[in-house]
Amino acid sequence: MDSKELRQKVWRHIKENAKEKDIFVDFVNGYSDHCHCLISLGSNQTIQKVMQLIKGESSFWINKNKLCLQKFEWQEEYFAVSVSESMLDKVRNYIKIKKNIIVR
Repeated sequence: MDSKELRQKVWRHIKENAKEKDIFVDFVNGYSDHCHCLISLGSNQTIQKVMQLIKGESSFWINKNKLCLQKFEWQEEYFAVSVSESMLDKVRNYIKIKKNIIVR
């Protein structure tokens, strides 16, 4: 995902699709090779399942819409940490300053 416009389109899609699946994505941003999402898990949600839904559906959508010249795949791994409510603004700011493509 080399263009800023394409990444913004993908980040927006991730947020909209997550909302349809009752996944609350608070903030999303990233660059051509990665994505940062601030997610609030529901009581019946696991990190593993949420990541599977977000990564699987978004890569399917990217390929279905031919947004990349080659087949797109997210890497298998992901990194997740829990964040206390008092740190949410700092995490949002960290995600925000990583790159200038923001979807709130």
